[in-house]
Amino acid sequence: MAAKIRAMATICVTGASGRAGRVTVRDLLEHGYEVVATDVVAPKEDLGVQVLRADLTDYGQAIEVLQGVDAVVHLANIPAPGIHTPVSTFTANTSMNYNVFTAATTLGLQRVVWASSETTIGLPFDVPPRYAPIDEAHYPHPTSSYALSKVTAETLAEHFAAWSGIPFVALRFSNILGPAEYERFPSYWEDATARKWNLWGYIDERDAAAASRVALEADVTGASSYIIAAADTVMNRASAELLREVFPDTPLTKEIGEFETLLSIDRARAVLGFNPRHSWRDHQG
Repeated sequence: MAAKIRAMATICVTGASGRAGRVTVRDLLEHGYEVVATDVVAPKEDLGVQVLRADLTDYGQAIEVLQGVDAVVHLANIPAPGIHTPVSTFTANTSMNYNVFTAATTLGLQRVVWASSETTIGLPFDVPPRYAPIDEAHYPHPTSSYALSKVTAETLAEHFAAWSGIPFVALRFSNILGPAEYERFPSYWEDATARKWNLWGYIDERDAAAASRVALEADVTGASSYIIAAADTVMNRASAELLREVFPDTPLTKEIGEFETLLSIDRARAVLGFNPRHSWRDHQG
């Protein structure tokens, strides 16, 4: 197995000013890591470390920010479809990912953990999923230029890992949310189709950060990818009931708990040791 990253190692977190980046920087610091934080924009809050401004669409800047670190948690990308034009989304994300992957292998980093996306497995589910809980085998099914940029990056990661021997770990994050957003969840409950686009999934921002950390520490080799979601859905109705109502032709492949996620996290649990600890249900009065 490849050497695992341990506390006291120096980790570069790209996209440090973003939602996932901010909590990941704090989580790594709390667990004894040294952190080099970078983003193209300044953070709106104190992260506990200085954030180096860098544009990772420029390869030279990618080399500079990764110089001297042990591993990278690469979260810098346009984070969703619809924010920029499709072509600019694809071009920017692919450029950033290629540059970071190339810089990491050139500099001999020990590991690359990076943000892929749940969109690579078929979101939004305008076409019903083939089965549920949906897992990594449902890949690839991109339906936007954003999703295609992530599929492209996963292909790049496979080749960079094979060429270099460096483990590349892709985290297919579900919709990253935090306690401030949980008050919106009741607005979805009357209409089950309102959040069908990702099978009613989400991931608490704190668990997203923990996923990045355990991905640094897990015994993995090569390039591997994992769905990262909460253990439950955003709904107050049974998951099997939701599936029957909204996607009646989609078979349920196993027995599931009442509110269990329909985005399978079995592989992330088994390989990475990922164990989501947070739920919106903990914040209900």
